[in-house]
Amino acid sequence: MAGNSLFTQPGFLFGELAEEEDAGRPEAAAPLDGPFAGVRSLAELEELAQSCRNCALRSGCSRVVFGEGDPAAAVMFIGEGPGETEDQLGRPFVGRAGQLLDKILVASGFRRDEVYISNVVKCRPPGNRQPAADEATACLPWLEAQIKLIAPRFLVALGASAAQTLLDPKLRITAARGKWHDRNGIRCLPTFHPAALLRDMSKKRPVWEDMKKLRAEYEKFKSRP
Repeated sequence: MAGNSLFTQPGFLFGELAEEEDAGRPEAAAPLDGPFAGVRSLAELEELAQSCRNCALRSGCSRVVFGEGDPAAAVMFIGEGPGETEDQLGRPFVGRAGQLLDKILVASGFRRDEVYISNVVKCRPPGNRQPAADEATACLPWLEAQIKLIAPRFLVALGASAAQTLLDPKLRITAARGKWHDRNGIRCLPTFHPAALLRDMSKKRPVWEDMKKLRAEYEKFKSRP
């Protein structure tokens, strides 16, 4: 795993992408209930999400940005909402912040295709603002359904909005980041959003420390029989 010297290099984080052994797959997720009764896959859930009108965001965006990655990932990253580039391409974290997240993943020994990446809201808020509380609440059932289907061992909440939605509306990201929290039996680690790192370089080292904690726990998980 790459060391702290990565922080002295241009572009924030670089390093060889480590080859990972198969971490194994969780048991098949149980079918969803409630409004998603009978849905057994992320593909089915994503198809349903295309017609969602639970809040006003859908009418102002180009497309639903549902999420992408390994549907049986052990690690799930959750941001706040799609930006302009994500709205255009229909993929999460592909703009400047997403490019930085890719570098963070590589430096931490993760492939993008072995984790799952999504957002609290699936439609772009106007002007790339943070999702309002009612918008996050309206979209939360979709995120809950994603988490249930994926059954990750670890959740990484990227930024205050994601952490407050997942854990506690009163949570302060500066105090909560880097600490493990329990969310319905899943370990959740809040950290700064990559966009915050683009605005404030001093946040890069704390994120690196948080990712080292994630990697250490992931390695313990992999080593279990």
